[in-house]
Amino acid sequence: MGAFRYRALDAGGVERSGLIDADSNRHARSQLRERGLFPVDIEAAAGTTSAARRHLSTAELCLMTRQFGALLGSGLTVEQALAALADQAERPGTRQILAGVRGEVVAGHSLRSALERYGRVFPPVYLASVAAGEKSGQLAEVVSQLADYLEAQDGLRRKTLQSLLYPAIVFVIAVLVVVGLMTYVVPQIVEVFRQGKQALPLLTRIMIFASDMLRQWGWVFVLVLVGGGIAFKQALRDDTIRRRWDTWLLGLPLLGRHLRAIDTARFSGTLAILVGSGVPLLAALDAGRQVIARLPMRQAVALAADRVREGVSLSTALRQTQAFPPLLTHMIASGEATGELETMLVRTARLQQNEVEQRTATLTTLLEPLLLVAMGGTVLLIVLAVMQPIIEVNTLLK
Repeated sequence: MGAFRYRALDAGGVERSGLIDADSNRHARSQLRERGLFPVDIEAAAGTTSAARRHLSTAELCLMTRQFGALLGSGLTVEQALAALADQAERPGTRQILAGVRGEVVAGHSLRSALERYGRVFPPVYLASVAAGEKSGQLAEVVSQLADYLEAQDGLRRKTLQSLLYPAIVFVIAVLVVVGLMTYVVPQIVEVFRQGKQALPLLTRIMIFASDMLRQWGWVFVLVLVGGGIAFKQALRDDTIRRRWDTWLLGLPLLGRHLRAIDTARFSGTLAILVGSGVPLLAALDAGRQVIARLPMRQAVALAADRVREGVSLSTALRQTQAFPPLLTHMIASGEATGELETMLVRTARLQQNEVEQRTATLTTLLEPLLLVAMGGTVLLIVLAVMQPIIEVNTLLK
């Protein structure tokens, strides 16, 4: 039996749509007719290409996981919980994904296998956690822990974006103000000096040249910036270029440590939930490696996994890579010694997350006045370029 999405008309001619369980398309039509509905369109919801290509927002995934854990904890089966989630989903795309997963489960596949068909929706840590929960028989507890993890990661992302929102707004406004002055205000004022045929100061001549260039070739600058951004993004798809770029970023004094802390928080949080769910360490390391953004750190985890496979302890293997903060390796070593690796990983993730939040606040606190000073300095130069000829004329008249 699988899930089918249908559109049908009732006796009054009103269109109805939804999901129905049936053995085949023909069986689905028969059930709809028994309900007094006239089928218009019926499509298998499970395994469709369009559903497999869909995405869920982070917020949707967090909410769905939290609700899924609660439904499983209340005693519902996986099939019943998925059906309830599909009924509650607001977006048709979300309902299609959930119906597809449920159809796979009803057909006899494991939940991990069903979710894996939508790999673009469910990250590796999600699949590994669900597989561990099914194997241990504690799926409800594991899904609830997974919801905590996803919400923590989403909260960190939101706080970072919120911290950067104000500087971004200031920067955009500053650019618009400067462009407006250079393309509209400055040309009108400077034209008066040109008609007077007086020798203009160097700063004024530079400002006139910049204004003319911006008005005549500004669109070229915009195209160059956009094209350069696209070319740079394409270049980063090459592992060699990406590795060099990430290595340079990680080597920067403030930003490098900040990026390293972000990836460390993701990595330790992923390991914590997977190790706590009973996932083998090597499989947990593989999933943890995939959540890391910076390529050198990702490769360091792969190297550490090879050493762990050879019998080296995790703390020693990570320490030898020198890619992670000492806090992580010390906490892991303590967890290995006491048998509380999961607890130490959770603490490390929390400490690194707090460091990221504090560092983000510090960076944005420094960035805001720097943007204001840069904007004020640029406006001051424009004002001086306009005022210098006026001052010189007044001096000559005296």
